[in-house]
Amino acid sequence: MSLHHLLRNWALALLQPLPLVGLTRIPRYVRDWRRFASLQRGARPALADSYPCLADWTSTTHFDPHYFYQGAWLARRLAVRRPAGLHVDVGSSVLTLSVLSAAVETLFLDIRPLVSHLRGLHCVAADIGRLPLRDGTVDSISCLHVIEHIGLGRYGDAIDPAGAASAAAQLAAVVAPGGRLYLSTPVGRGRVCFNAHRVFDPEAVPIMFPGLSLVEFCYVDDAGVFHEGVATERAGGCDYACGMFILERPA
Repeated sequence: MSLHHLLRNWALALLQPLPLVGLTRIPRYVRDWRRFASLQRGARPALADSYPCLADWTSTTHFDPHYFYQGAWLARRLAVRRPAGLHVDVGSSVLTLSVLSAAVETLFLDIRPLVSHLRGLHCVAADIGRLPLRDGTVDSISCLHVIEHIGLGRYGDAIDPAGAASAAAQLAAVVAPGGRLYLSTPVGRGRVCFNAHRVFDPEAVPIMFPGLSLVEFCYVDDAGVFHEGVATERAGGCDYACGMFILERPA
């Protein structure tokens, strides 16, 4: 292992989850190292190959509630509805799509194209503001934790204060009669956290999608608790919740 990789491994270990937490766990790491070395037959582990994972000594498995629940939410809805043709996704987590595409043939569009070779997953470079799809032709489309970033320059996109609204209008335009859009985005106290993301008033989100009607709303609250099938105003008092919307164009 190079010195660069060794220093990187230790820097990450000491900084995550918090600098002081990493430091307090070094004594246990040293004790475990010595015990392993005393029990190991043959060559002892080399310091140059060390890769401390000090943040993983936890009593429960940590996860990001937004991404965990939104992926589960989308997969379960699609399992029930079973799109007849391709399901289209715009910019969502590739970890979610790698699993979803095993059950649903998926076209993945992203401004930063995913270079992968996985049966059932087709990847194309595309800008959410100019989707390569004809209006009114998509029966099933998802866009999870994406529109809040558009126009803030975070991912190399052009600076545009109206970026989120433009992206919403484009997503709405491609939905076919009877088709559905599965959307998630931060909701709560409305604001722009430049250049990371926006947070939307949950009651204002459906209005951003002309011609579509709200079918279902779920959300993950500030404490990481998932709420299914509730009114949008329930999330209004949150600071940084994850709102999940099923929006449908009338047949």
